[in-house]
Parts: sequence; C-alpha cells; structure tokens
Amino acid sequence: MVLTPLDYRLLNEFQHDLPLTPQPYLAMAQQLGITEEEVLERLRLMMQAGLISRVGVVLHPRRVGISTLAAMRTPPEQLATLAALVNGFAEVNHNYEREHEFNLWFVITAANPTRLEQIIREIEQQSSLKVYTMPMEEDFHIDLGFNFRQ
Repeated sequence: MVLTPLDYRLLNEFQHDLPLTPQPYLAMAQQLGITEEEVLERLRLMMQAGLISRVGVVLHPRRVGISTLAAMRTPPEQLATLAALVNGFAEVNHNYEREHEFNLWFVITAANPTRLEQIIREIEQQSSLKVYTMPMEEDFHIDLGFNFRQ
C-alpha cells in the first residue's frame, strides 16, 4: 500500500488527539475535510496492509479498571497464531515479540480483577501455555507516538 498525503495526516493528527465524541470518525473527517466513510476506508486499508493494528483510546492504568503486563513462552512456530489468539480479546491493547525466553508480551486492561483473571485463564486454556503476569508497581509514561513523513 502506498500512503497518500491524507493517510499521513490521518496518522499524525490523531495519534494523540482522537476525538472523544459519540462519532469520533465523523469528527476526524470534518477536521480533514473528507467524509466519515473515507476516514473509515483509509483506516480499513491501512489495517489490511498491516500498517496499523488498532484505532482507539489507551486508558491510563488504574484510573479505569485494572491492567497487567503479561508474557508467554511460545514455540517460535506458533508465535503468530498465539499472538492472534491474544489479540482476539478486546481487553488486550497491544502485544509484541521479544528475543527472550518469554517471547510474546502483551498488556491486558479489564473492567475488574475478576474479568482480568478470566481472560488470563481463557488464554491459558486456549493456548495450553502459562501466562505470566507482572502487575504495575510504578507508573511510567512513554509516548509511543511517531511523526510520519512522506
């Protein structure tokens, strides 16, 4: 996929400032001077191309619900399948591979401790692997925004 100037604007202008309205894509479209359908289509194409994985807010830990960092030891040949399994839970906001014994890492944010434990159990049951959790002890903010250029 070749990104257009509009795609770059969409990526850059809404990494940190996703409109918090009942119709965020419409607000984005109005800011960009296009239709809501065009915004949704550009995002869909970027997702299909693997350029973005999700669009949505990331909530501050411990202000809404409960979260934990989790890791799994996955056989390398199953990594993509297990990452897809983990991503199938709406409460998982991202995952990544590490060159380590624990090679699949992800963050789970749930409404309450009961739901968090339920997700962990479901991942373990579906994968037949142990999920190791590392609840946050100290809060650090790392801005993962990027300035995309043509």
